[in-house]
Amino acid sequence: MSEPDVRVAVTEGERDDAFAVRKAVFVDEQGVDEELEWDEHDDPDAEAVHFVAYRGGDPVGAARLREYEPGVGKVERVAVLESARGEGWGRRLMEALEAEARERGFDSLVLHGQTTAEGFYHGLGYETTSDEFDEAGIPHVEMRKSL
Repeated sequence: MSEPDVRVAVTEGERDDAFAVRKAVFVDEQGVDEELEWDEHDDPDAEAVHFVAYRGGDPVGAARLREYEPGVGKVERVAVLESARGEGWGRRLMEALEAEARERGFDSLVLHGQTTAEGFYHGLGYETTSDEFDEAGIPHVEMRKSL
Protein backbone atom coordinates (compact mmCIF):
# COMPACT_ATOMS: atom_id res chain seq x y z
CA MET A 1 0.00 0.00 0.00
CA SER A 2 1.29 3.45 -0.84
CA GLU A 3 2.22 5.98 1.82
CA PRO A 4 -0.49 8.35 3.07
CA ASP A 5 -0.43 11.44 0.87
CA VAL A 6 -1.76 14.84 1.96
CA ARG A 7 -0.92 17.75 -0.32
CA VAL A 8 -1.86 21.24 -1.36
CA ALA A 9 -4.29 20.87 -4.26
CA VAL A 10 -2.42 22.68 -7.01
CA THR A 11 -3.78 21.15 -10.20
CA GLU A 12 -7.37 21.29 -11.41
CA GLY A 13 -7.59 17.52 -10.90
CA GLU A 14 -6.45 17.77 -7.28
CA ARG A 15 -8.95 20.56 -6.62
CA ASP A 16 -11.68 18.47 -8.25
CA ASP A 17 -10.72 15.57 -5.96
CA ALA A 18 -10.93 17.82 -2.88
CA PHE A 19 -14.31 19.16 -4.02
CA ALA A 20 -15.58 15.61 -4.63
CA VAL A 21 -14.75 14.68 -1.01
CA ARG A 22 -16.50 17.81 0.26
CA LYS A 23 -19.60 17.03 -1.82
CA ALA A 24 -19.70 13.43 -0.56
CA VAL A 25 -19.36 14.45 3.10
CA PHE A 26 -21.18 17.76 3.41
CA VAL A 27 -23.81 17.63 0.66
CA ASP A 28 -24.57 13.92 0.25
CA GLU A 29 -23.94 12.65 3.80
CA GLN A 30 -24.83 15.67 5.96
CA GLY A 31 -27.45 17.29 3.73
CA VAL A 32 -25.81 20.73 3.41
CA ASP A 33 -27.34 22.73 0.56
CA GLU A 34 -24.90 22.94 -2.36
CA GLU A 35 -25.56 26.70 -2.49
CA LEU A 36 -24.05 26.95 1.01
CA GLU A 37 -21.18 24.52 0.45
CA TRP A 38 -19.58 26.36 -2.49
CA ASP A 39 -18.54 29.98 -2.09
CA GLU A 40 -16.24 32.65 -3.52
CA HIS A 41 -13.24 31.08 -1.76
CA ASP A 42 -13.57 28.04 -4.04
CA ASP A 43 -12.98 30.08 -7.20
CA PRO A 44 -9.71 29.16 -8.94
CA ASP A 45 -8.43 32.73 -8.60
CA ALA A 46 -9.30 32.99 -4.89
CA GLU A 47 -6.51 33.16 -2.31
CA ALA A 48 -7.68 30.08 -0.40
CA VAL A 49 -5.38 27.05 -0.18
CA HIS A 50 -7.08 23.70 -0.74
CA PHE A 51 -5.75 20.41 0.60
CA VAL A 52 -6.49 16.87 -0.55
CA ALA A 53 -5.63 13.54 1.06
CA TYR A 54 -5.09 10.38 -0.97
CA ARG A 55 -5.21 6.75 0.16
CA GLY A 56 -3.80 4.46 -2.49
CA GLY A 57 -4.37 7.15 -5.09
CA ASP A 58 -8.01 7.72 -4.17
CA PRO A 59 -9.11 11.01 -2.59
CA VAL A 60 -10.35 10.49 0.98
CA GLY A 61 -10.00 13.91 2.63
CA ALA A 62 -10.08 17.64 2.02
CA ALA A 63 -9.60 20.94 3.83
CA ARG A 64 -9.29 24.64 3.06
CA LEU A 65 -7.20 27.46 4.56
CA ARG A 66 -7.64 31.16 3.97
CA GLU A 67 -6.70 34.43 5.62
CA TYR A 68 -9.33 35.42 8.18
CA GLU A 69 -7.67 38.61 9.41
CA PRO A 70 -4.03 39.75 9.43
CA GLY A 71 -1.95 37.00 11.03
CA VAL A 72 -4.95 34.68 11.48
CA GLY A 73 -5.87 31.82 9.18
CA LYS A 74 -9.30 30.23 8.94
CA VAL A 75 -9.59 26.46 8.72
CA GLU A 76 -12.60 25.44 6.66
CA ARG A 77 -14.27 22.50 4.95
CA VAL A 78 -12.32 19.77 6.76
CA ALA A 79 -13.82 16.51 5.52
CA VAL A 80 -12.90 12.82 5.50
CA LEU A 81 -14.94 10.21 3.65
CA GLU A 82 -16.93 7.96 5.97
CA SER A 83 -15.06 4.90 4.65
CA ALA A 84 -11.70 6.42 5.73
CA ARG A 85 -12.63 7.78 9.17
CA GLY A 86 -10.67 6.50 12.13
CA GLU A 87 -7.51 6.05 10.03
CA GLY A 88 -5.84 9.36 10.99
CA TRP A 89 -6.72 11.35 7.86
CA GLY A 90 -8.22 14.27 9.77
CA ARG A 91 -5.05 14.63 11.84
CA ARG A 92 -2.85 14.38 8.72
CA LEU A 93 -4.92 17.03 6.96
CA MET A 94 -4.70 19.36 9.94
CA GLU A 95 -0.95 18.84 10.30
CA ALA A 96 -0.43 19.73 6.62
CA LEU A 97 -2.75 22.73 6.92
CA GLU A 98 -1.02 24.00 10.07
CA ALA A 99 2.42 23.64 8.45
CA GLU A 100 1.22 25.65 5.44
CA ALA A 101 -0.31 28.26 7.76
CA ARG A 102 3.03 28.69 9.55
CA GLU A 103 4.84 29.04 6.20
CA ARG A 104 2.37 31.76 5.25
CA GLY A 105 3.11 33.65 8.46
CA PHE A 106 -0.11 33.03 10.35
CA ASP A 107 0.26 33.29 14.15
CA SER A 108 -3.00 31.51 14.92
CA LEU A 109 -5.90 29.65 13.37
CA VAL A 110 -9.64 29.89 13.86
CA LEU A 111 -12.29 27.40 12.76
CA HIS A 112 -15.99 26.74 13.04
CA GLY A 113 -16.09 23.08 14.03
CA GLN A 114 -19.14 20.87 14.11
CA THR A 115 -19.86 20.04 17.73
CA THR A 116 -19.47 16.34 16.89
CA ALA A 117 -15.82 17.10 15.96
CA GLU A 118 -15.07 19.37 18.93
CA GLY A 119 -13.19 16.62 20.79
CA PHE A 120 -11.08 15.90 17.69
CA TYR A 121 -9.99 19.55 17.49
CA HIS A 122 -9.36 19.72 21.27
CA GLY A 123 -6.97 16.81 20.78
CA LEU A 124 -5.06 18.94 18.27
CA GLY A 125 -4.73 21.85 20.71
CA TYR A 126 -7.71 23.99 19.69
CA GLU A 127 -9.74 25.77 22.37
CA THR A 128 -13.45 26.44 22.15
CA THR A 129 -14.06 30.20 22.09
CA SER A 130 -17.82 30.48 21.58
CA ASP A 131 -21.15 29.09 22.57
CA GLU A 132 -22.83 26.68 20.17
CA PHE A 133 -24.32 28.23 17.02
CA ASP A 134 -26.03 26.99 13.88
CA GLU A 135 -24.20 26.91 10.54
CA ALA A 136 -25.86 25.25 7.53
CA GLY A 137 -28.34 23.59 9.90
CA ILE A 138 -25.56 21.90 11.92
CA PRO A 139 -24.44 22.84 15.48
CA HIS A 140 -20.96 24.41 15.49
CA VAL A 141 -18.55 26.15 17.89
CA GLU A 142 -15.73 28.56 17.16
CA MET A 143 -12.29 27.26 18.09
CA ARG A 144 -8.81 28.80 18.05
CA LYS A 145 -5.21 27.68 18.26
CA SER A 146 -1.95 29.63 18.47
CA LEU A 147 0.76 28.38 16.12
